[in-house]
Amino acid sequence: MRPLLKWAGGKRQLLPALRQYYPASFDRYIEPFVGSGAVFFDLYGAGRLEGRRARLVDVNPDLIGCYCMVRDETEAVIAALKGLEQEHRARGSDCYYDVRDRRFNPARAARSAYTPDLAAMFLYLNRTGFNGLFRLNRQGAFNVPEGRYADPRICDADHVRSVARALSSDGVTLECLPFDETLSDARAGDFVYCDPPYAPVSRTAGFAHYTAGGFTALDHERLQQAVFVAGRRGAWVVLSNSCAPEIESAYRSPAARAAGLAVHVVTARRAINARASARGPVGELIVTNAAAMAGLQRQTRATRHGRMLTVRAVRPRKTA
Repeated sequence: MRPLLKWAGGKRQLLPALRQYYPASFDRYIEPFVGSGAVFFDLYGAGRLEGRRARLVDVNPDLIGCYCMVRDETEAVIAALKGLEQEHRARGSDCYYDVRDRRFNPARAARSAYTPDLAAMFLYLNRTGFNGLFRLNRQGAFNVPEGRYADPRICDADHVRSVARALSSDGVTLECLPFDETLSDARAGDFVYCDPPYAPVSRTAGFAHYTAGGFTALDHERLQQAVFVAGRRGAWVVLSNSCAPEIESAYRSPAARAAGLAVHVVTARRAINARASARGPVGELIVTNAAAMAGLQRQTRATRHGRMLTVRAVRPRKTA
Protein backbone atom coordinates (compact mmCIF):
# COMPACT_ATOMS: atom_id res chain seq x y z
CA MET A 1 0.00 0.00 0.00
CA ARG A 2 1.54 3.31 -1.06
CA PRO A 3 1.74 6.35 1.23
CA LEU A 4 -0.60 9.30 0.91
CA LEU A 5 2.16 11.91 0.76
CA LYS A 6 5.30 12.59 -1.18
CA TRP A 7 7.94 13.35 1.43
CA ALA A 8 11.58 14.38 1.34
CA GLY A 9 13.54 11.29 2.31
CA GLY A 10 10.48 9.05 2.02
CA LYS A 11 11.38 5.39 2.40
CA ARG A 12 9.27 3.72 -0.27
CA GLN A 13 12.26 2.90 -2.48
CA LEU A 14 14.24 1.64 0.52
CA LEU A 15 11.55 -0.83 1.65
CA PRO A 16 13.20 -3.94 0.12
CA ALA A 17 16.30 -3.26 2.24
CA LEU A 18 14.35 -2.32 5.37
CA ARG A 19 12.17 -5.45 5.21
CA GLN A 20 15.25 -7.57 5.88
CA TYR A 21 15.32 -6.13 9.39
CA TYR A 22 11.62 -6.36 10.30
CA PRO A 23 11.06 -8.64 13.31
CA ALA A 24 9.31 -11.96 12.72
CA SER A 25 6.95 -11.11 15.58
CA PHE A 26 6.33 -8.07 17.76
CA ASP A 27 3.68 -6.68 20.10
CA ARG A 28 3.48 -3.00 19.13
CA TYR A 29 4.78 -0.79 16.30
CA ILE A 30 6.15 2.68 17.10
CA GLU A 31 7.22 5.30 14.54
CA PRO A 32 8.44 8.57 16.13
CA PHE A 33 9.06 10.33 12.76
CA VAL A 34 6.12 9.07 10.73
CA GLY A 35 6.48 11.42 7.71
CA SER A 36 4.95 9.65 4.72
CA GLY A 37 4.55 6.49 6.81
CA ALA A 38 6.06 4.22 4.15
CA VAL A 39 7.03 1.50 6.64
CA PHE A 40 3.67 1.71 8.43
CA PHE A 41 1.76 1.31 5.16
CA ASP A 42 4.09 -1.51 4.14
CA LEU A 43 3.39 -3.39 7.37
CA TYR A 44 -0.33 -2.65 7.13
CA GLY A 45 -0.56 -3.77 3.51
CA ALA A 46 1.20 -7.04 4.37
CA GLY A 47 -1.21 -7.73 7.24
CA ARG A 48 1.60 -7.47 9.82
CA LEU A 49 -0.35 -5.03 12.02
CA GLU A 50 -3.50 -7.11 12.45
CA GLY A 51 -4.23 -7.45 16.15
CA ARG A 52 -1.37 -5.12 17.05
CA ARG A 53 -1.21 -1.51 18.21
CA ALA A 54 0.64 1.12 16.19
CA ARG A 55 1.74 4.54 17.46
CA LEU A 56 2.29 6.98 14.58
CA VAL A 57 3.99 10.08 15.93
CA ASP A 58 5.56 13.23 14.53
CA VAL A 59 6.43 16.65 15.89
CA ASN A 60 5.00 18.32 12.75
CA PRO A 61 1.45 19.47 13.66
CA ASP A 62 0.49 20.00 10.01
CA LEU A 63 1.33 16.41 9.15
CA ILE A 64 -0.56 14.91 12.10
CA GLY A 65 -3.44 17.35 11.60
CA CYS A 66 -3.77 16.32 7.96
CA TYR A 67 -3.73 12.61 8.81
CA CYS A 68 -6.36 13.12 11.52
CA MET A 69 -8.67 14.92 9.10
CA VAL A 70 -8.19 12.24 6.44
CA ARG A 71 -9.09 9.64 9.07
CA ASP A 72 -12.02 11.48 10.67
CA GLU A 73 -13.44 13.70 7.88
CA THR A 74 -12.56 11.68 4.80
CA GLU A 75 -15.32 12.78 2.44
CA ALA A 76 -15.02 16.46 3.42
CA VAL A 77 -11.29 16.37 2.66
CA ILE A 78 -11.94 14.69 -0.70
CA ALA A 79 -14.58 17.27 -1.64
CA ALA A 80 -12.26 20.18 -0.83
CA LEU A 81 -9.36 18.53 -2.66
CA LYS A 82 -11.50 18.01 -5.78
CA GLY A 83 -12.30 21.72 -5.75
CA LEU A 84 -8.60 22.60 -5.56
CA GLU A 85 -7.83 20.19 -8.38
CA GLN A 86 -10.38 21.91 -10.64
CA GLU A 87 -9.01 25.33 -9.71
CA HIS A 88 -5.45 24.20 -10.41
CA ARG A 89 -6.44 22.95 -13.85
CA ALA A 90 -7.88 26.38 -14.63
CA ARG A 91 -5.24 28.64 -13.03
CA GLY A 92 -2.02 26.63 -12.70
CA SER A 93 0.84 28.50 -11.03
CA ASP A 94 -1.37 31.37 -9.89
CA CYS A 95 -3.51 28.88 -7.99
CA TYR A 96 -0.51 27.35 -6.21
CA TYR A 97 0.82 30.64 -4.83
CA ASP A 98 -2.66 31.89 -4.01
CA VAL A 99 -3.34 28.76 -1.95
CA ARG A 100 0.09 28.83 -0.30
CA ASP A 101 0.30 32.52 0.60
CA ARG A 102 -3.29 33.76 0.88
CA ARG A 103 -5.10 30.70 2.21
CA PHE A 104 -2.92 27.97 3.73
CA ASN A 105 -0.42 30.03 5.74
CA PRO A 106 -3.00 32.51 7.10
CA ALA A 107 -5.36 29.67 8.02
CA ARG A 108 -2.55 27.81 9.82
CA ALA A 109 -1.68 30.93 11.79
CA ALA A 110 -5.30 31.66 12.74
CA ARG A 111 -6.43 28.18 13.81
CA SER A 112 -5.29 25.95 16.65
CA ALA A 113 -6.92 22.84 15.17
CA TYR A 114 -6.85 21.39 11.68
CA THR A 115 -9.92 21.41 9.43
CA PRO A 116 -10.85 19.43 6.30
CA ASP A 117 -10.09 22.52 4.18
CA LEU A 118 -6.61 22.88 5.72
CA ALA A 119 -5.94 19.18 5.17
CA ALA A 120 -7.00 19.48 1.52
CA MET A 121 -4.69 22.46 1.03
CA PHE A 122 -1.84 20.54 2.68
CA LEU A 123 -2.40 17.64 0.24
CA TYR A 124 -2.72 19.99 -2.74
CA LEU A 125 0.57 21.74 -1.92
CA ASN A 126 2.25 18.39 -1.35
CA ARG A 127 1.21 17.16 -4.79
CA THR A 128 2.07 20.34 -6.68
CA GLY A 129 5.02 21.76 -4.69
CA PHE A 130 8.70 21.12 -5.35
CA ASN A 131 9.42 17.39 -4.86
CA GLY A 132 6.88 17.01 -2.07
CA LEU A 133 9.11 19.02 0.25
CA PHE A 134 7.69 20.41 3.49
CA ARG A 135 9.78 23.35 4.64
CA LEU A 136 9.09 26.27 6.96
CA ASN A 137 10.90 29.59 7.14
CA ARG A 138 12.07 31.15 10.41
CA GLN A 139 8.65 32.71 10.91
CA GLY A 140 7.02 29.28 10.66
CA ALA A 141 5.41 29.85 7.24
CA PHE A 142 5.37 27.18 4.54
CA ASN A 143 7.59 28.49 1.73
CA VAL A 144 8.16 25.66 -0.76
CA PRO A 145 8.01 26.84 -4.41
CA GLU A 146 5.80 25.30 -7.05
CA GLY A 147 7.03 22.08 -8.62
CA ARG A 148 7.44 21.40 -12.32
CA TYR A 149 4.62 18.99 -13.09
CA ALA A 150 2.81 18.92 -16.40
CA ASP A 151 -0.31 17.14 -15.14
CA PRO A 152 -0.16 16.29 -11.41
CA ARG A 153 -2.77 13.92 -10.01
CA ILE A 154 -4.14 15.93 -7.13
CA CYS A 155 -7.22 14.05 -5.94
CA ASP A 156 -7.18 10.25 -5.95
CA ALA A 157 -10.34 9.72 -3.92
CA ASP A 158 -10.03 5.93 -3.70
CA HIS A 159 -6.49 6.21 -2.40
CA VAL A 160 -7.48 8.78 0.22
CA ARG A 161 -10.23 6.43 1.40
CA SER A 162 -7.83 3.47 1.61
CA VAL A 163 -5.42 5.56 3.69
CA ALA A 164 -8.31 6.61 5.95
CA ARG A 165 -9.18 2.94 6.52
CA ALA A 166 -5.58 2.17 7.48
CA LEU A 167 -5.38 5.10 9.90
CA SER A 168 -8.72 4.23 11.50
CA SER A 169 -7.80 0.57 12.08
CA ASP A 170 -8.12 -0.76 15.62
CA GLY A 171 -5.03 0.04 17.65
CA VAL A 172 -3.65 2.77 15.37
CA THR A 173 -3.09 6.14 17.07
CA LEU A 174 -1.83 9.47 15.72
CA GLU A 175 0.08 11.77 18.07
CA CYS A 176 1.98 15.03 17.81
CA LEU A 177 4.89 14.59 20.22
CA PRO A 178 8.68 14.99 20.33
CA PHE A 179 10.65 11.86 19.49
CA ASP A 180 12.21 11.58 22.95
CA GLU A 181 8.82 11.39 24.66
CA THR A 182 7.78 8.70 22.21
CA LEU A 183 10.93 6.62 22.56
CA SER A 184 10.81 6.81 26.36
CA ASP A 185 7.78 4.51 26.15
CA ALA A 186 9.50 1.85 23.98
CA ARG A 187 10.01 -1.47 25.72
CA ALA A 188 10.58 -5.18 25.15
CA GLY A 189 8.27 -6.54 22.45
CA ASP A 190 8.03 -3.22 20.56
CA PHE A 191 9.21 -2.68 16.99
CA VAL A 192 10.54 0.86 16.63
CA TYR A 193 11.39 2.45 13.28
CA CYS A 194 13.11 5.86 13.32
CA ASP A 195 13.45 7.96 10.17
CA PRO A 196 14.63 11.37 11.40
CA PRO A 197 15.47 14.34 9.18
CA TYR A 198 18.81 13.27 7.76
CA ALA A 199 22.08 14.77 8.92
CA PRO A 200 23.52 16.75 5.97
CA VAL A 201 26.48 15.21 4.17
CA SER A 202 27.47 18.63 2.83
CA ARG A 203 26.83 22.28 3.73
CA THR A 204 23.97 22.51 1.23
CA ALA A 205 22.42 19.05 1.58
CA GLY A 206 20.19 19.50 4.62
CA PHE A 207 16.40 19.75 4.34
CA ALA A 208 15.58 19.48 8.04
CA HIS A 209 13.17 22.39 8.51
CA TYR A 210 9.96 20.35 8.86
CA THR A 211 9.30 22.56 11.87
CA ALA A 212 10.40 26.16 12.37
CA GLY A 213 13.20 25.02 14.70
CA GLY A 214 14.66 22.45 12.33
CA PHE A 215 16.55 19.33 13.44
CA THR A 216 20.01 20.07 14.76
CA ALA A 217 23.20 18.14 15.51
CA LEU A 218 22.17 18.18 19.17
CA ASP A 219 18.85 16.60 18.22
CA HIS A 220 20.72 13.79 16.44
CA GLU A 221 22.80 13.21 19.58
CA ARG A 222 19.65 13.12 21.73
CA LEU A 223 18.08 10.66 19.30
CA GLN A 224 21.12 8.40 19.45
CA GLN A 225 20.96 8.25 23.24
CA ALA A 226 17.21 7.55 23.18
CA VAL A 227 17.75 4.74 20.65
CA PHE A 228 20.53 3.23 22.79
CA VAL A 229 18.21 3.21 25.82
CA ALA A 230 15.29 1.71 23.86
CA GLY A 231 17.57 -1.04 22.56
CA ARG A 232 18.84 -1.84 26.04
CA ARG A 233 15.24 -2.11 27.26
CA GLY A 234 14.61 -4.82 24.68
CA ALA A 235 12.87 -2.93 21.86
CA TRP A 236 13.57 -4.09 18.30
CA VAL A 237 15.03 -0.95 16.69
CA VAL A 238 15.57 0.00 13.04
CA LEU A 239 16.85 3.48 12.15
CA SER A 240 17.79 5.08 8.84
CA ASN A 241 20.02 8.11 8.31
CA SER A 242 22.58 9.59 5.95
CA CYS A 243 26.20 8.47 5.72
CA ALA A 244 27.35 11.70 7.37
CA PRO A 245 30.64 10.90 9.17
CA GLU A 246 29.40 11.99 12.60
CA ILE A 247 26.29 9.78 12.29
CA GLU A 248 28.21 6.71 11.17
CA SER A 249 30.79 7.23 13.91
CA ALA A 250 28.13 7.54 16.61
CA TYR A 251 26.38 4.32 15.59
CA ARG A 252 29.64 2.38 15.35
CA SER A 253 30.69 3.50 18.84
CA PRO A 254 31.17 1.18 21.85
CA ALA A 255 27.91 2.52 23.31
CA ALA A 256 26.03 1.54 20.13
CA ARG A 257 27.58 -1.93 20.14
CA ALA A 258 26.69 -2.32 23.81
CA ALA A 259 23.07 -1.65 22.84
CA GLY A 260 23.32 -4.41 20.20
CA LEU A 261 23.27 -2.00 17.26
CA ALA A 262 25.01 -2.67 13.95
CA VAL A 263 25.40 -0.43 10.88
CA HIS A 264 24.54 -1.50 7.33
CA VAL A 265 25.23 0.71 4.30
CA VAL A 266 22.73 0.64 1.43
CA THR A 267 22.35 2.61 -1.79
CA ALA A 268 19.34 4.84 -2.42
CA ARG A 269 18.41 7.46 -4.97
CA ARG A 270 17.68 10.93 -3.70
CA ALA A 271 15.99 13.60 -5.81
CA ILE A 272 15.43 16.73 -3.71
CA ASN A 273 18.42 18.67 -5.04
CA ALA A 274 17.38 21.60 -7.21
CA ARG A 275 20.08 20.64 -9.73
CA ALA A 276 19.21 17.47 -11.64
CA SER A 277 22.90 16.72 -12.16
CA ALA A 278 23.35 16.52 -8.38
CA ARG A 279 20.67 13.85 -7.95
CA GLY A 280 21.47 10.16 -8.03
CA PRO A 281 22.57 7.18 -5.94
CA VAL A 282 23.82 7.95 -2.45
CA GLY A 283 24.87 5.82 0.49
CA GLU A 284 22.49 5.59 3.43
CA LEU A 285 22.72 3.87 6.79
CA ILE A 286 20.37 1.31 8.28
CA VAL A 287 21.14 0.95 11.97
CA THR A 288 19.50 -1.93 13.81
CA ASN A 289 19.77 -4.35 16.68
CA ALA A 290 17.91 -6.97 14.60
CA ALA A 291 20.69 -9.57 14.77
CA ALA A 292 21.10 -9.20 18.52
CA MET A 293 17.34 -9.32 19.13
CA ALA A 294 16.86 -12.33 16.85
CA GLY A 295 19.63 -14.16 18.70
CA LEU A 296 18.04 -13.31 22.04
CA GLN A 297 14.66 -14.58 20.86
CA ARG A 298 16.21 -17.85 19.68
CA GLN A 299 18.01 -18.24 22.99
CA THR A 300 14.82 -17.55 24.92
CA ARG A 301 12.84 -20.09 22.90
CA ALA A 302 15.60 -22.69 23.35
CA THR A 303 15.72 -22.07 27.09
CA ARG A 304 11.97 -22.40 27.44
CA HIS A 305 12.00 -25.58 25.35
CA GLY A 306 14.81 -27.02 27.45
CA ARG A 307 12.94 -26.28 30.67
CA MET A 308 9.85 -27.99 29.31
CA LEU A 309 11.89 -31.08 28.42
CA THR A 310 13.48 -31.08 31.86
CA VAL A 311 10.11 -30.93 33.57
CA ARG A 312 8.79 -33.80 31.51
CA ALA A 313 11.97 -35.83 32.09
CA VAL A 314 11.70 -35.80 35.90
CA ARG A 315 7.96 -36.38 36.08
CA PRO A 316 7.44 -39.65 38.02
CA ARG A 317 5.77 -42.56 36.31
CA LYS A 318 2.51 -43.93 37.60
CA THR A 319 2.72 -47.32 39.25
CA ALA A 320 0.20 -50.07 38.84
